[in-house]
Amino acid sequence: MAERKPIESWLTDMDGVLMHEGIPVPGADAFIKRLRESDTPFLVLTNNSIYTPRDLHARLSRIGLDVPVANIWTSALASAQFLDEQRPGGTAYVIGEAGLTTALHDIGYVLTDVEPDYVVLGETRTYSFEALTKAIRLINDGARFIATNPDEIGPSAEGALPATGSVAALITKATGQEPYFVGKPNPLMMRSGLNAIGAHSESSAMIGDRMDTDVRAGLEAGMETFLVLTGVTKAGEVDRYPYRPSTVVESIADLVERVA
Repeated sequence: MAERKPIESWLTDMDGVLMHEGIPVPGADAFIKRLRESDTPFLVLTNNSIYTPRDLHARLSRIGLDVPVANIWTSALASAQFLDEQRPGGTAYVIGEAGLTTALHDIGYVLTDVEPDYVVLGETRTYSFEALTKAIRLINDGARFIATNPDEIGPSAEGALPATGSVAALITKATGQEPYFVGKPNPLMMRSGLNAIGAHSESSAMIGDRMDTDVRAGLEAGMETFLVLTGVTKAGEVDRYPYRPSTVVESIADLVERVA
């Protein structure tokens, strides 16, 4: 196997890697500090499309993680960039929160329920029957179907919540149309993130807590991959997958010294 180039840029998932249930993972603050002090290009990634980067910056700051707005990359931003490249100045009917609507406004999209080019589905805590019915009818009338990410459930203090992937399945069942998922594990999200910081996959690494999204996306984007065991995937589950991360570590604390 060819030897990989030294790691010059880092991409890391947020939930399960830097924080867990609203509490910072030990070592996360040191890792972010090391990245910033060494001027190493990096991005914090999330499939969650609810929040804007500014919102996430504030949420991370409250738990002691100082991540600049410019270093946060969401599935909403990746989706907006994808639509801007596919159909600049288009129109969309959106089911989602400020993170998604703001990203689409920022690329010049018009949000409408009258013959939109796209139906764009993201996360929201208030999926309504009326909005889903509208989306189904628009797709049946010819709108293209985009979803920010395929995550089927999301966490909450009360337990699991239906997320974008589950709601997309409902719409698919009603329309016969599969969405194009932009977020992880689609390597498109990783490549667009790398482009945003001027990085190259052969000298970049992806840190994640999930084999099925983070590690797979990093692998398919051609990056070195690190699985941390502070989130979803446990050590005994790694061998169940037909692919492996480059390295498995206990937590983000084990990677602080890897930052040049």
